[in-house]
Amino acid sequence: LVGGYRFLAQGLAYELPHMFVLATVALGAGSLDFGEVAAAQGGLWFVVWMPVAFAVYLLSALAMAFWGPLGHPLGGDIAGGVPAELSGPDRLLFLAGRLALLTVAAAAAVPMFLGGGAGPWLPGWAWSLLKTLAVLALLVWMRGRLPAIRMDRFMTAAWTILIPATLLQALVVGIVVVT
Repeated sequence: LVGGYRFLAQGLAYELPHMFVLATVALGAGSLDFGEVAAAQGGLWFVVWMPVAFAVYLLSALAMAFWGPLGHPLGGDIAGGVPAELSGPDRLLFLAGRLALLTVAAAAAVPMFLGGGAGPWLPGWAWSLLKTLAVLALLVWMRGRLPAIRMDRFMTAAWTILIPATLLQALVVGIVVVT
């Protein structure tokens, strides 16, 4: 029971900022349909005027996949945590699931923040693929570049920094959209 409450508290720490980012994108585009969101970025990509939302989106994607700074066992789990119990095909499937989640997050970031398939000379699907690969490369690159964060410290930062920052970003987007 205590473990369930702990996991719920950890999940809320990265899911709430993620949901506020999605709401901010929907507010800016007037819809959460990926086609309409990408079309709403005809003049200016959302990554330019929603940089906080984009950064929080990437950080929450890392947290959901337990990748990068949030994927290292710390403290009592120094031996390796859950992946230490896995070997062979089970470990490979576990890692493939993490990479699949990062790939989906990178692919979703393209229409939400990078204008979808918009770009010169190439067809839209090629631009979408290139942008997805660039975001995925950034997420994978961040794995070894950011210091490990204990989950209790991440939860504190989420409640004191990430959630207020995403709400402030939503307020700014709301003011821009209304005026």
